[in-house]
Amino acid sequence: MAARVLMFQGTGSDVGKSLMVAGLARAFVKRGLSVLPFKPQNMSNNAAVTADGGEIGRAQALQARAAGVPLSVHMNPVLLKPQSETGAQVVVQGKVIGNAKAADYQHMKAGLMPHVLESLERLKSQADLVLVEGAGSASEVNLRANDIANMGFARAANAPVILIGDIDRGGVIASLVGTKTVLDLDDAAMIEGFIVNRFRGDPTLFDNGMRIIADKTGWRSIGLLPHFAEAQQLPAEDALGLSGPATQKPGAKIRIAVPILPHISNFDDLDPLDMEETVELVRVRPGQTIPADCALVLLCGSKSTIADLEVLKKSGLDIDIKSHVRRGGYVLGLCGGYQMLGNTIADPKGIEGPPATVEGLGLLDADTVLTGDKRLASVTGSSFDGTSFSGYEMHVGITTGKDCDRPFSSVDDHIEGAISPAGRVLGTYIHGLFTDDRQRGVWLERLGGSSSALNYEQQVDEVLDRLAAHMETHLDLDGLLAIAR
Repeated sequence: MAARVLMFQGTGSDVGKSLMVAGLARAFVKRGLSVLPFKPQNMSNNAAVTADGGEIGRAQALQARAAGVPLSVHMNPVLLKPQSETGAQVVVQGKVIGNAKAADYQHMKAGLMPHVLESLERLKSQADLVLVEGAGSASEVNLRANDIANMGFARAANAPVILIGDIDRGGVIASLVGTKTVLDLDDAAMIEGFIVNRFRGDPTLFDNGMRIIADKTGWRSIGLLPHFAEAQQLPAEDALGLSGPATQKPGAKIRIAVPILPHISNFDDLDPLDMEETVELVRVRPGQTIPADCALVLLCGSKSTIADLEVLKKSGLDIDIKSHVRRGGYVLGLCGGYQMLGNTIADPKGIEGPPATVEGLGLLDADTVLTGDKRLASVTGSSFDGTSFSGYEMHVGITTGKDCDRPFSSVDDHIEGAISPAGRVLGTYIHGLFTDDRQRGVWLERLGGSSSALNYEQQVDEVLDRLAAHMETHLDLDGLLAIAR
């Protein structure tokens, strides 16, 4: 028997759709149901490697974790990975099929719907309930033609919709009621309920607001969900999570500077460090300076390494990083950040943009050529100091050079990465290093701190449990199951 399906759309981006699906997945699993997450189309440079050898958005990885199931490419059949202001790499069922400008992609969507529906049918045959996350705003009627992410998908899959509004940003009544006003009548008929998210204060003060929304839309109220502060401890998918002020910790003993570049990717590598009480992450944007007292400069991955390297140079952050090395500080480059540390980066086939070869920071005697198939793999291994880890690789490019003779790690069937002669500049293709408590503890000691008692993976699961209980308390889960079909 095929699973029931229920879709969650939002009045806008960042209203809490991803977290809603994660929390509900865990809540329904606790009720004894088998649950799978699904997002037809996602746009994110934060991706995860799947068990079937592809990649999906990081939000679907968290949702799958909440549901207690392995990752599958069919949970996110279309993934768009932005490479510029107007273009993105297009990944279909886990594999890259090419690049497309925004306008060109609008014409591609009709051809992608069969893949989306095929993936949905695969999931429906494996579970009791499929929870679907929409993308952006349900009211983007200007993009309705050939839509595969919101109402176009809901209509094609006959998936009932719950609309989420965020009261924290203001205007939630207008957002919800206005969405029904602008939608085509047949699209609006797919919406059967609404949730008001991130409420703060006395909920009785919004009783009348909930009635107004229900009266003006005819939709069923699923609940008023109070703000869940612990959500910040869960991996964030959207780079909006990097846009706030840096977290200041007066008691922190270790400062780590992280350049925030335009195409930063897989920035959930930072999350475990953010959760350490003794670590203060200083997010440094172009135009700012790297603090002289930081112990480590951490260069994250990038979806457009050459473009981000040019931003790094033009902003003068390269000078700050080199000064940091001269003072004896550590620099660690992850994936694209590793490639930036070398002598050159060559893109002869124009994988990231126009074919080009550019000079790197020259802090590692190594050169990178962006060529070959993308490597997507979950890995285990040990770093240069013998410390074990588990993580994943997700990159295009081959890096070679003298400093690669001092590899960062031994991984499964190969060695990878590079270390400078003085041992202060290190580069690796491994993501998820700091998620591993063993590696994170060793790095904290290396930087002058002490090994941490934080069990990161356990803490994430405990937060998911509390999120599920939060939703069980404040939302009508029985009503959601009754709506699903």
